[in-house]
Amino acid sequence: MAPDNRCTRRRTLALGGLASLCAIAPARAADTLRVGKTIINSFPMAGAELGKEQGIFAAEGIDIVISTFRGDGQVQQAMTAGAVDIGFGSGPGMGYAAKGVPARAVAAMASEPRNMSLVVPKGGPVKTVDDLRGKRVGVSTAGSLTDWLVRAISVKKGWGPEGIQTVPMGEVRTRNIAMKAGELEGSVTAIEEGFDYEDQGAGKILMNFGDIAPDFHTHVIFATDSLIGKNPDLLRRFLRGWFRTVAFMRDNRGATVKSIARTCNYPEKIIDLAYETEMSMISFDGAFSPKALELLRHSFRELGVLDSVPETKDIYNPGFTPVKL
Repeated sequence: MAPDNRCTRRRTLALGGLASLCAIAPARAADTLRVGKTIINSFPMAGAELGKEQGIFAAEGIDIVISTFRGDGQVQQAMTAGAVDIGFGSGPGMGYAAKGVPARAVAAMASEPRNMSLVVPKGGPVKTVDDLRGKRVGVSTAGSLTDWLVRAISVKKGWGPEGIQTVPMGEVRTRNIAMKAGELEGSVTAIEEGFDYEDQGAGKILMNFGDIAPDFHTHVIFATDSLIGKNPDLLRRFLRGWFRTVAFMRDNRGATVKSIARTCNYPEKIIDLAYETEMSMISFDGAFSPKALELLRHSFRELGVLDSVPETKDIYNPGFTPVKL
């Protein structure tokens, strides 16, 4: 019996319509995560913009919305207020959890602070580290990495945690203006800023902080307690996207330099100069160092950040690392 052409046509139209519906059906919407960075001109943290540009987070089904703040304190406030889900901050910022901030460190971003330097203005009174006693040194915010590092120098020199006067002044450029005006004798900043400062002939790098804290977590990734508790899978996807971004940074120097120079507003030659130092301290799996955690938690009391030494469990969540790609 010959096939009924009308039935065939109906089946063809039905299948064609189904195919058309499939073609125009929207893809599953990406999950949005709000990421807060402590500072704009940080090489490691600029990986957020790079990962977004390269579609690495999108491949994990995530759309990240990036905001920049002025230091650890503001990022912690934003997480407390529910304004951001993920915070890029410092190891010393882990102390905020013991103060009641509803967020925990979930991954290590970078080890000892080889990428941090102390710059002094040309013609200023500070010629050596010993000259820092009693001087005013600019930092981002109280309790931040930059504040911690200055206090660590003072303690190591035997001057006590307040032997050097820290002056919270927000972003780096504000501190540079203050140094030029004679309001500060020095400033703690990223090595890129130090190179740029020297390149302009405005001053010099007095010291690098790598030896001040050899067992350390300079930068860490925080997540709010809400994200950790309600959507741990989304957090794991974010961390997978982050460490895939880090692998891209390692394997693609040229593209990385261009992207980070654009984000941090530095000349490409400055970022290229800092590339090896920065990449040598970046973590590729987020695992925490027990020695670094011990140093940090005891330092909170020694440096006057907290009144007592917190328990390790109160400052970080170990359940998300190491991240295996």
